[in-house]
Amino acid sequence: MQCVTVKNALDRYNRTISVNKKRYQQEFWRINQLSRSFLGAMVVNKVTSEHIAQYRDERLAAVSHRTKKKISASSVRLEMNLLQNFFEICKMEWGYCKKNPCKDVRKPRSAQARERRLTGREERKILHYAHQHRNPDLYSIIVLALETAMRQGEIIGLEWEHIDLKKRVAHVSQTKNGTKRDVPLTMAAKEAILRMRERNGSKGGRPRGRIFTYTAAGIKTTWRVMCEKLEIADLNFHDLRHEAISRLFETGRLDMMEVAAISGHKNLSMLKRYTHLRASRLVKKLDGNNRNKAKLLLLAKLQPYPAVFERVNGLVQVHFPDFGYLKTEGKDPEAAEYAASALLTEVLVRAALEGQKIPVPDSYIEWFDPESIIMIEPLYSVYPLESEK
Repeated sequence: MQCVTVKNALDRYNRTISVNKKRYQQEFWRINQLSRSFLGAMVVNKVTSEHIAQYRDERLAAVSHRTKKKISASSVRLEMNLLQNFFEICKMEWGYCKKNPCKDVRKPRSAQARERRLTGREERKILHYAHQHRNPDLYSIIVLALETAMRQGEIIGLEWEHIDLKKRVAHVSQTKNGTKRDVPLTMAAKEAILRMRERNGSKGGRPRGRIFTYTAAGIKTTWRVMCEKLEIADLNFHDLRHEAISRLFETGRLDMMEVAAISGHKNLSMLKRYTHLRASRLVKKLDGNNRNKAKLLLLAKLQPYPAVFERVNGLVQVHFPDFGYLKTEGKDPEAAEYAASALLTEVLVRAALEGQKIPVPDSYIEWFDPESIIMIEPLYSVYPLESEK
Protein backbone atom coordinates (compact mmCIF):
# COMPACT_ATOMS: atom_id res chain seq x y z
CA MET A 1 0.00 0.00 0.00
CA GLN A 2 1.50 3.31 -1.11
CA CYS A 3 1.84 6.11 1.46
CA VAL A 4 0.48 9.02 -0.57
CA THR A 5 -1.00 12.13 1.00
CA VAL A 6 -4.51 13.21 0.19
CA LYS A 7 -3.15 16.45 -1.30
CA ASN A 8 -0.84 14.60 -3.73
CA ALA A 9 -3.57 12.15 -4.65
CA LEU A 10 -6.00 15.04 -5.23
CA ASP A 11 -3.43 16.64 -7.55
CA ARG A 12 -3.37 13.43 -9.59
CA TYR A 13 -7.17 13.26 -9.51
CA ASN A 14 -7.31 16.84 -10.81
CA ARG A 15 -4.88 16.12 -13.68
CA THR A 16 -6.41 12.84 -14.81
CA ILE A 17 -10.08 12.80 -13.76
CA SER A 18 -11.43 16.30 -13.13
CA VAL A 19 -9.84 17.85 -16.20
CA ASN A 20 -12.09 15.70 -18.41
CA LYS A 21 -15.32 16.87 -16.75
CA LYS A 22 -17.49 19.64 -18.17
CA ARG A 23 -17.73 21.38 -14.81
CA TYR A 24 -13.99 21.22 -14.31
CA GLN A 25 -13.62 24.76 -12.98
CA GLN A 26 -16.07 24.21 -10.10
CA GLU A 27 -14.38 20.94 -9.17
CA PHE A 28 -10.95 22.62 -9.35
CA TRP A 29 -11.94 25.02 -6.53
CA ARG A 30 -13.37 22.19 -4.42
CA ILE A 31 -10.12 20.24 -4.81
CA ASN A 32 -8.17 23.29 -3.66
CA GLN A 33 -10.40 23.58 -0.61
CA LEU A 34 -9.94 19.91 0.28
CA SER A 35 -6.16 20.09 -0.22
CA ARG A 36 -5.90 23.06 2.18
CA SER A 37 -7.93 21.31 4.87
CA PHE A 38 -6.46 19.02 7.56
CA LEU A 39 -7.27 16.08 5.26
CA GLY A 40 -4.66 17.27 2.74
CA ALA A 41 -1.72 16.43 4.98
CA MET A 42 -3.03 12.96 5.88
CA VAL A 43 -2.00 9.74 4.18
CA VAL A 44 -4.85 8.42 2.03
CA ASN A 45 -5.04 4.96 3.69
CA LYS A 46 -5.11 6.55 7.18
CA VAL A 47 -8.28 8.57 6.57
CA THR A 48 -11.27 7.12 8.42
CA SER A 49 -15.00 7.83 8.44
CA GLU A 50 -14.43 9.83 11.65
CA HIS A 51 -12.09 12.17 9.77
CA ILE A 52 -14.64 12.64 6.97
CA ALA A 53 -17.37 13.40 9.53
CA GLN A 54 -15.04 15.89 11.23
CA TYR A 55 -14.40 17.62 7.90
CA ARG A 56 -18.16 17.78 7.22
CA ASP A 57 -18.95 19.34 10.60
CA GLU A 58 -16.12 21.88 10.38
CA ARG A 59 -17.22 22.98 6.92
CA LEU A 60 -20.86 23.33 7.98
CA ALA A 61 -19.73 25.61 10.82
CA ALA A 62 -17.35 27.63 8.64
CA VAL A 63 -18.04 31.11 7.25
CA SER A 64 -17.24 32.05 3.65
CA HIS A 65 -14.59 34.79 3.35
CA ARG A 66 -16.36 36.13 0.26
CA THR A 67 -20.03 36.18 1.32
CA LYS A 68 -19.48 36.41 5.11
CA LYS A 69 -22.19 33.75 5.47
CA LYS A 70 -22.04 30.13 6.62
CA ILE A 71 -21.05 27.57 4.01
CA SER A 72 -24.28 26.09 2.64
CA ALA A 73 -25.21 22.46 3.15
CA SER A 74 -25.39 22.06 -0.64
CA SER A 75 -21.77 23.17 -1.03
CA VAL A 76 -20.59 20.75 1.66
CA ARG A 77 -22.61 17.96 0.06
CA LEU A 78 -20.89 18.60 -3.29
CA GLU A 79 -17.49 18.48 -1.61
CA MET A 80 -18.38 15.17 0.04
CA ASN A 81 -19.58 13.76 -3.29
CA LEU A 82 -16.20 14.67 -4.74
CA LEU A 83 -14.41 13.03 -1.80
CA GLN A 84 -16.43 9.84 -2.20
CA ASN A 85 -15.57 9.57 -5.88
CA PHE A 86 -11.94 10.45 -5.14
CA PHE A 87 -11.53 7.68 -2.54
CA GLU A 88 -13.27 5.21 -4.87
CA ILE A 89 -10.66 5.90 -7.55
CA CYS A 90 -7.89 5.64 -4.92
CA LYS A 91 -9.21 2.22 -3.89
CA MET A 92 -10.21 0.70 -7.23
CA GLU A 93 -7.60 2.07 -9.64
CA TRP A 94 -4.61 3.46 -7.77
CA GLY A 95 -4.30 1.13 -4.81
CA TYR A 96 -3.85 3.93 -2.30
CA CYS A 97 -6.40 2.51 0.20
CA LYS A 98 -8.47 -0.60 0.87
CA LYS A 99 -11.82 1.03 1.66
CA ASN A 100 -13.75 4.18 0.94
CA PRO A 101 -14.16 6.07 4.25
CA CYS A 102 -16.96 8.27 2.84
CA LYS A 103 -19.47 5.45 2.45
CA ASP A 104 -20.28 5.29 6.17
CA VAL A 105 -20.70 9.06 6.66
CA ARG A 106 -23.99 10.96 6.46
CA LYS A 107 -24.09 13.80 3.97
CA PRO A 108 -25.89 17.08 4.70
CA ARG A 109 -29.40 17.23 3.37
CA SER A 110 -29.88 18.96 0.06
CA ALA A 111 -31.23 22.45 0.42
CA GLN A 112 -34.89 23.03 -0.38
CA ALA A 113 -35.60 24.21 -3.90
CA ARG A 114 -35.41 27.97 -4.24
CA GLU A 115 -38.72 29.71 -4.69
CA ARG A 116 -37.27 33.07 -5.68
CA ARG A 117 -39.31 34.69 -8.43
CA LEU A 118 -38.36 37.85 -10.28
CA THR A 119 -40.73 40.75 -9.61
CA GLY A 120 -41.84 43.13 -12.34
CA ARG A 121 -39.98 46.02 -10.76
CA GLU A 122 -36.76 44.00 -10.44
CA GLU A 123 -36.97 42.94 -14.07
CA ARG A 124 -37.38 46.51 -15.28
CA LYS A 125 -34.48 47.74 -13.13
CA ILE A 126 -32.19 44.93 -14.29
CA LEU A 127 -33.00 45.37 -17.98
CA HIS A 128 -32.58 49.15 -17.75
CA TYR A 129 -29.20 48.74 -16.03
CA ALA A 130 -28.07 46.10 -18.54
CA HIS A 131 -29.16 48.23 -21.49
CA GLN A 132 -26.95 51.08 -20.23
CA HIS A 133 -24.01 48.81 -19.33
CA ARG A 134 -20.65 49.38 -21.04
CA ASN A 135 -20.66 45.76 -22.27
CA PRO A 136 -23.69 45.28 -24.58
CA ASP A 137 -23.45 41.51 -24.08
CA LEU A 138 -25.10 41.82 -20.67
CA TYR A 139 -28.50 42.97 -21.93
CA SER A 140 -28.76 40.26 -24.59
CA ILE A 141 -27.60 37.54 -22.18
CA ILE A 142 -30.27 38.47 -19.62
CA VAL A 143 -33.00 38.65 -22.28
CA LEU A 144 -32.01 35.20 -23.59
CA ALA A 145 -32.05 33.77 -20.06
CA LEU A 146 -35.61 35.01 -19.49
CA GLU A 147 -36.90 34.10 -22.94
CA THR A 148 -35.29 30.68 -23.52
CA ALA A 149 -34.66 29.19 -20.02
CA MET A 150 -31.11 28.31 -21.09
CA ARG A 151 -28.42 27.94 -18.47
CA GLN A 152 -25.73 30.58 -18.10
CA GLY A 153 -23.04 28.32 -19.56
CA GLU A 154 -25.24 27.41 -22.51
CA ILE A 155 -25.86 31.07 -23.33
CA ILE A 156 -22.28 32.31 -23.14
CA GLY A 157 -21.17 29.23 -25.08
CA LEU A 158 -23.44 29.97 -28.05
CA GLU A 159 -21.75 30.33 -31.41
CA TRP A 160 -23.10 32.00 -34.56
CA GLU A 161 -22.91 28.68 -36.40
CA HIS A 162 -25.51 27.30 -33.95
CA ILE A 163 -28.12 30.00 -34.63
CA ASP A 164 -30.80 29.69 -37.32
CA LEU A 165 -32.56 33.05 -37.33
CA LYS A 166 -34.97 32.07 -40.12
CA LYS A 167 -36.28 29.08 -38.18
CA ARG A 168 -35.71 30.94 -34.88
CA VAL A 169 -33.81 28.06 -33.30
CA ALA A 170 -30.60 27.92 -31.26
CA HIS A 171 -28.71 24.63 -31.24
CA VAL A 172 -27.16 24.01 -27.81
CA SER A 173 -24.29 21.53 -28.07
CA GLN A 174 -22.65 22.00 -24.64
CA THR A 175 -25.19 21.16 -21.93
CA LYS A 176 -24.98 20.20 -18.26
CA ASN A 177 -26.36 16.69 -18.82
CA GLY A 178 -24.50 16.12 -22.09
CA THR A 179 -27.60 15.98 -24.30
CA LYS A 180 -27.73 18.33 -27.26
CA ARG A 181 -30.98 20.15 -27.94
CA ASP A 182 -32.60 22.81 -30.11
CA VAL A 183 -34.13 25.75 -28.26
CA PRO A 184 -36.92 27.82 -29.87
CA LEU A 185 -36.29 31.58 -29.93
CA THR A 186 -39.06 34.04 -29.17
CA MET A 187 -39.10 37.31 -31.09
CA ALA A 188 -37.49 39.02 -28.10
CA ALA A 189 -34.72 36.38 -28.03
CA LYS A 190 -34.16 36.75 -31.78
CA GLU A 191 -33.90 40.53 -31.42
CA ALA A 192 -31.37 40.12 -28.59
CA ILE A 193 -29.17 38.01 -30.88
CA LEU A 194 -29.62 40.39 -33.82
CA ARG A 195 -28.50 43.19 -31.51
CA MET A 196 -25.18 41.39 -31.06
CA ARG A 197 -24.75 40.90 -34.79
CA GLU A 198 -25.26 44.62 -35.40
CA ARG A 199 -22.73 45.43 -32.68
CA ASN A 200 -20.17 43.20 -34.40
CA GLY A 201 -20.75 45.05 -37.68
CA SER A 202 -21.88 41.89 -39.47
CA LYS A 203 -25.07 43.04 -41.15
CA GLY A 204 -23.96 41.65 -44.50
CA GLY A 205 -21.78 38.59 -44.06
CA ARG A 206 -22.46 35.79 -41.62
CA PRO A 207 -20.44 36.16 -38.39
CA ARG A 208 -18.59 33.20 -36.93
CA GLY A 209 -17.34 32.11 -33.52
CA ARG A 210 -18.77 32.89 -30.11
CA ILE A 211 -21.60 35.39 -29.85
CA PHE A 212 -20.69 36.68 -26.38
CA THR A 213 -17.38 37.74 -24.87
CA TYR A 214 -18.36 37.12 -21.23
CA THR A 215 -16.86 34.28 -19.20
CA ALA A 216 -18.67 32.57 -16.31
CA ALA A 217 -16.49 34.45 -13.82
CA GLY A 218 -17.19 37.73 -15.60
CA ILE A 219 -20.95 37.23 -15.47
CA LYS A 220 -20.74 36.30 -11.80
CA THR A 221 -18.88 39.51 -10.92
CA THR A 222 -21.05 41.74 -13.10
CA TRP A 223 -24.24 40.24 -11.69
CA ARG A 224 -23.08 40.74 -8.09
CA VAL A 225 -22.11 44.36 -8.70
CA MET A 226 -25.41 45.04 -10.50
CA CYS A 227 -27.55 43.59 -7.71
CA GLU A 228 -25.63 45.61 -5.11
CA LYS A 229 -26.11 48.86 -7.06
CA LEU A 230 -29.81 48.17 -7.69
CA GLU A 231 -30.34 47.00 -4.09
CA ILE A 232 -31.80 43.67 -5.21
CA ALA A 233 -31.33 41.00 -2.56
CA ASP A 234 -31.05 37.23 -2.84
CA LEU A 235 -31.26 37.00 -6.62
CA ASN A 236 -28.89 34.74 -8.56
CA PHE A 237 -28.42 34.63 -12.31
CA HIS A 238 -29.67 31.04 -12.23
CA ASP A 239 -32.97 32.36 -10.82
CA LEU A 240 -33.65 33.74 -14.31
CA ARG A 241 -33.86 30.14 -15.51
CA HIS A 242 -36.33 29.37 -12.69
CA GLU A 243 -38.36 32.38 -13.77
CA ALA A 244 -38.32 31.48 -17.45
CA ILE A 245 -39.45 27.89 -16.86
CA SER A 246 -42.21 29.00 -14.51
CA ARG A 247 -43.42 31.46 -17.12
CA LEU A 248 -43.51 28.69 -19.74
CA PHE A 249 -45.87 26.75 -17.49
CA GLU A 250 -47.94 29.82 -16.66
CA THR A 251 -48.78 30.44 -20.32
CA GLY A 252 -50.96 27.32 -20.17
CA ARG A 253 -49.98 26.44 -23.74
CA LEU A 254 -47.25 23.89 -23.02
CA ASP A 255 -47.32 20.58 -21.19
CA MET A 256 -44.48 19.29 -19.01
CA MET A 257 -42.81 17.29 -21.78
CA GLU A 258 -42.76 20.32 -24.08
CA VAL A 259 -41.26 22.51 -21.36
CA ALA A 260 -38.68 19.78 -20.67
CA ALA A 261 -37.74 19.76 -24.38
CA ILE A 262 -37.03 23.51 -24.15
CA SER A 263 -35.28 23.51 -20.76
CA GLY A 264 -33.27 20.33 -21.33
CA HIS A 265 -34.40 18.50 -18.20
CA LYS A 266 -34.13 14.72 -18.40
CA ASN A 267 -35.65 14.14 -14.97
CA LEU A 268 -39.20 15.51 -14.69
CA SER A 269 -39.02 15.48 -10.89
CA MET A 270 -36.13 17.95 -11.15
CA LEU A 271 -38.18 20.09 -13.53
CA LYS A 272 -40.91 20.38 -10.90
CA ARG A 273 -38.39 22.00 -8.53
CA TYR A 274 -38.04 24.89 -10.96
CA THR A 275 -41.73 25.66 -11.34
CA HIS A 276 -43.04 27.99 -8.65
CA LEU A 277 -46.26 29.25 -10.20
CA ARG A 278 -47.83 32.42 -8.88
CA ALA A 279 -50.97 31.57 -6.91
CA SER A 280 -52.97 34.42 -8.47
CA ARG A 281 -52.45 32.90 -11.91
CA LEU A 282 -53.43 29.44 -10.70
CA VAL A 283 -56.63 30.71 -9.08
CA LYS A 284 -57.79 32.15 -12.38
CA LYS A 285 -57.02 28.87 -14.15
CA LEU A 286 -58.95 26.90 -11.53
CA ASP A 287 -61.92 29.19 -11.97
CA GLY A 288 -61.89 28.80 -15.74
CA ASN A 289 -63.51 26.18 -17.92
CA ASN A 290 -60.81 24.25 -19.74
CA ARG A 291 -63.11 23.82 -22.71
CA ASN A 292 -63.63 27.56 -23.03
CA LYS A 293 -60.30 28.95 -24.27
CA ALA A 294 -61.68 32.43 -24.78
CA LYS A 295 -62.77 32.58 -21.16
CA LEU A 296 -59.36 31.37 -19.95
CA LEU A 297 -57.57 33.97 -22.02
CA LEU A 298 -59.82 36.69 -20.65
CA LEU A 299 -59.33 35.55 -17.06
CA ALA A 300 -55.57 35.58 -17.57
CA LYS A 301 -55.83 39.30 -18.36
CA LEU A 302 -57.73 40.06 -15.16
CA GLN A 303 -54.77 40.48 -12.84
CA PRO A 304 -54.45 42.82 -9.86
CA TYR A 305 -52.84 46.23 -10.32
CA PRO A 306 -51.31 48.61 -7.76
CA ALA A 307 -53.18 51.83 -7.09
CA VAL A 308 -52.38 54.99 -5.14
CA PHE A 309 -54.96 56.26 -2.62
CA GLU A 310 -55.16 59.98 -1.80
CA ARG A 311 -57.65 62.16 0.08
CA VAL A 312 -58.77 65.10 -2.06
CA ASN A 313 -61.51 67.52 -0.96
CA GLY A 314 -62.99 65.05 1.50
CA LEU A 315 -63.08 62.16 -1.00
CA VAL A 316 -60.77 59.17 -1.43
CA GLN A 317 -59.21 59.30 -4.90
CA VAL A 318 -57.69 56.23 -6.55
CA HIS A 319 -55.06 56.51 -9.30
CA PHE A 320 -53.61 53.63 -11.38
CA PRO A 321 -49.99 54.60 -12.29
CA ASP A 322 -49.73 51.79 -14.87
CA PHE A 323 -52.64 53.28 -16.86
CA GLY A 324 -51.50 56.88 -16.97
CA TYR A 325 -54.32 59.17 -15.84
CA LEU A 326 -56.88 56.47 -15.06
CA LYS A 327 -58.53 57.39 -11.74
CA THR A 328 -61.76 57.22 -9.78
CA GLU A 329 -62.98 58.17 -6.30
CA GLY A 330 -65.32 57.30 -3.43
CA LYS A 331 -66.63 58.79 -0.22
CA ASP A 332 -64.53 56.38 1.90
CA PRO A 333 -61.72 53.82 1.28
CA GLU A 334 -64.14 50.89 0.84
CA ALA A 335 -66.28 52.73 -1.68
CA ALA A 336 -63.18 53.95 -3.51
CA GLU A 337 -61.80 50.40 -3.73
CA TYR A 338 -65.16 49.17 -5.02
CA ALA A 339 -65.21 51.84 -7.74
CA ALA A 340 -61.56 51.23 -8.63
CA SER A 341 -62.16 47.50 -9.09
CA ALA A 342 -65.12 48.17 -11.38
CA LEU A 343 -63.08 50.63 -13.45
CA LEU A 344 -60.07 48.30 -13.65
CA THR A 345 -62.27 45.38 -14.74
CA GLU A 346 -63.85 47.50 -17.49
CA VAL A 347 -60.47 48.70 -18.80
CA LEU A 348 -58.91 45.20 -18.81
CA VAL A 349 -61.90 43.54 -20.50
CA ARG A 350 -62.09 46.24 -23.16
CA ALA A 351 -58.36 45.98 -23.86
CA ALA A 352 -58.62 42.19 -24.15
CA LEU A 353 -61.59 42.38 -26.54
CA GLU A 354 -59.90 45.00 -28.73
CA GLY A 355 -56.54 43.22 -28.71
CA GLN A 356 -54.73 46.09 -27.04
CA LYS A 357 -51.47 45.56 -25.16
CA ILE A 358 -52.01 45.59 -21.40
CA PRO A 359 -49.21 47.16 -19.30
CA VAL A 360 -47.22 45.07 -16.86
CA PRO A 361 -48.35 45.75 -13.26
CA ASP A 362 -46.06 47.78 -11.00
CA SER A 363 -44.31 49.75 -13.77
CA TYR A 364 -44.17 53.15 -12.05
CA ILE A 365 -45.09 52.38 -8.45
CA GLU A 366 -41.59 53.18 -7.10
CA TRP A 367 -42.40 56.85 -7.64
CA PHE A 368 -45.04 56.83 -4.89
CA ASP A 369 -45.16 56.48 -1.12
CA PRO A 370 -45.46 52.72 -0.33
CA GLU A 371 -47.97 53.44 2.46
CA SER A 372 -50.41 54.96 -0.04
CA ILE A 373 -50.42 51.90 -2.33
CA ILE A 374 -53.00 49.10 -2.39
CA MET A 375 -53.50 46.23 -4.84
CA ILE A 376 -56.84 46.40 -6.64
CA GLU A 377 -58.32 43.06 -7.67
CA PRO A 378 -60.55 42.96 -10.77
CA LEU A 379 -64.10 41.64 -10.27
CA TYR A 380 -64.07 42.74 -6.62
CA SER A 381 -66.99 44.97 -7.56
CA VAL A 382 -69.27 41.98 -8.14
CA TYR A 383 -69.55 41.78 -4.35
CA PRO A 384 -71.94 44.54 -3.13
CA LEU A 385 -71.00 46.92 -0.34
CA GLU A 386 -72.68 46.51 3.04
CA SER A 387 -74.73 49.65 2.36
CA GLU A 388 -76.16 48.11 -0.81
CA LYS A 389 -77.26 44.78 0.69
